[in-house]
Amino acid sequence: MKHKNCIFLLIAVLLFCTGCSDTAKKEETPTTITVWHVYGGQTDSPLNDLIEEFNQTVGKEQQINVQVTSVSNTNTIHELVLAAANGEPGASELPDLFISYPKTVMALPDDSILVDYRDYFSEKELSAFLPAFVEEGMVNGRLVVLPVAKSTEIMFINQTLFDRFSQATGVTLEDLDTWEGLFRAAEIYADWTDNQTPDVPGDAKSMFVHDYYFNYFQVGTESLGEEFFQDDVLAFGPAFRTAWDPLARAAVQGGVWLDGGYATASLRTGDSIVSVASSASILYYSDVVTYPDNTSEDITIISRPCPVFENGEKLVMQRGAGFCTVRSTPEREQAAVTFLKWLTEPEHNVEFVTRTGYMPVTQAAFENELPKAIEGLESAKYASLYQAYLDTQANYEFYVPPQLETYLSLETTLEDHVRAQLALGRQDYLDAGETGLEQICADRFQTFQEIMER
Repeated sequence: MKHKNCIFLLIAVLLFCTGCSDTAKKEETPTTITVWHVYGGQTDSPLNDLIEEFNQTVGKEQQINVQVTSVSNTNTIHELVLAAANGEPGASELPDLFISYPKTVMALPDDSILVDYRDYFSEKELSAFLPAFVEEGMVNGRLVVLPVAKSTEIMFINQTLFDRFSQATGVTLEDLDTWEGLFRAAEIYADWTDNQTPDVPGDAKSMFVHDYYFNYFQVGTESLGEEFFQDDVLAFGPAFRTAWDPLARAAVQGGVWLDGGYATASLRTGDSIVSVASSASILYYSDVVTYPDNTSEDITIISRPCPVFENGEKLVMQRGAGFCTVRSTPEREQAAVTFLKWLTEPEHNVEFVTRTGYMPVTQAAFENELPKAIEGLESAKYASLYQAYLDTQANYEFYVPPQLETYLSLETTLEDHVRAQLALGRQDYLDAGETGLEQICADRFQTFQEIMER
């Protein structure tokens, strides 16, 4: 009898130990969340580095493991997300977190598959973010895109060549603070470069290049107190014409670069010396200019806030995607949010954005962490950019574009036809001379408006 009792006791102990072992294994198994993002490459990514730091600290403490399963670009992720959400054959399963613009969310068959961050962030926590950054992430009354890094539009200047122009003509950097002043400077630059080769008439060089004319007109019109959109088309009010006239005058006279491609290309070749572009494009601005004859020259690139109209508000476009969290289980959703809260803490956020060329997303990051980070930057080009960020955040309002179904098609059409009409105007001017300037600008505006209103 005693022998049987010993056997039963041994079995009970073994069962108890097995249960303890299973419990221990369960407790030791972390909650794994998957991520698709766009910041760097799979093997060389500032965000991957920070994710590793999170996994080794807070993640380890709270049994959370963040796993990057794709590093791509926003267009590719847009297509992958839609394919997965629509259940297309061969599509990947949606990750727990993916980088997205609101346009991707609006294209989903059902945006309720995404977490509303207001279920996980308190009002106090959300108030720490810059309001415009949060506002852009609202889709159909739900906060589904959380900002983690933002860009805006910045003016980049080849200071080396601009200084020569300034010494010869008296045009200053401060003249570029307004659109009117910038385009007057572009006219002067065209005339100045044309006069350097008197035996070759009409070979003026362009001082300025803009990457996004749609943003120029949209933000400019709104800054002048007028609606840019009327329902799902362009309004074409007086403020639009206010924005058109100085641009057209400078472009027709040769002071504005009108070829395709990004602004970085024409600055690399010296075909222009001032640009307005996405601040994130700092990665592609070269410190060397290579001229058509294959000679090259070291230059200094500096950044300044985007110009504004003399009678307009200081308004500037905000750009940049954010993270969406896919609905899953309470544990995985909470794990994803824990990581996002960690990433948007001021210290971590500034470490992240200063390695990628973006802006931080909270007031505290701008006020407390970014000034300290600027002091530690080795690159003068990046230090100039981040000082321009500070100036922009302190003095400008960030513009939030509307969520229109026609937004992308209007943008594409405007970009194509603005450049085309101004290029035709340039040829008209070369044929007619200065006496035809005003009429050419007016005629090209009328043609452009007719095209956009078809």
